[in-house]
Amino acid sequence: MLLLALDTATPAVTVALHDGHDVIASSSQVDARRHGELLLPAIDRVLAEAGLRLDAVTGIVAGIGPGPYTGLRVGLMTADTFGLALGVPVHGVCTLDGLAYAADLEGPFVVATDARRKEVYWARYADSRTRLTDPAVDRPADIAGQVAGLPAVGAGALLYPDTFPKAHEPEHVSAAALARLAAERLAAGEELPAPRPLYLRRPDAQVPKNYKVVTPK
Repeated sequence: MLLLALDTATPAVTVALHDGHDVIASSSQVDARRHGELLLPAIDRVLAEAGLRLDAVTGIVAGIGPGPYTGLRVGLMTADTFGLALGVPVHGVCTLDGLAYAADLEGPFVVATDARRKEVYWARYADSRTRLTDPAVDRPADIAGQVAGLPAVGAGALLYPDTFPKAHEPEHVSAAALARLAAERLAAGEELPAPRPLYLRRPDAQVPKNYKVVTPK
């Protein structure tokens, strides 16, 4: 097994290779505006570090969000393209699940990433491997009662200390954590989600309503 894992659902552009036993190479860069520029060089970098070629990959793991439309589609389109070109399966993993796995906390906690517009993408977890709620997008103040007293991880939690007073790192997801989680689930015979995006809301850029149509006379 050689899994290529990647995620662009947060400001982190993160890539890792997992050989079925552990992560053998990884790269993470935080730049919310350059997902498209940074992802392919990062893939080249981890392959070079591992001394492998792309055609050695036997499966792709892609973070499916939730995340902003523009960044998230960069990773998912790349994963789908590689999967088709190589003839290998493409597996989805919820980005919040990757953060929870990396946090390695005991007991209930919350994962929250920055959704912009003064909102967070979030979910509650029983432990680092077990999500209790579906991913959602909300204003922090609106969920204060649901997360009160719980530890929290992720950039969204760190941004809003009034709602998440027990927030700490990891701030962004790592492909290394996604790869380890996916490998663990695949080894247990679990079926991973399809690599389809969790947008949770409409993209920021939309066609204007009631615009004037100009036709030639």
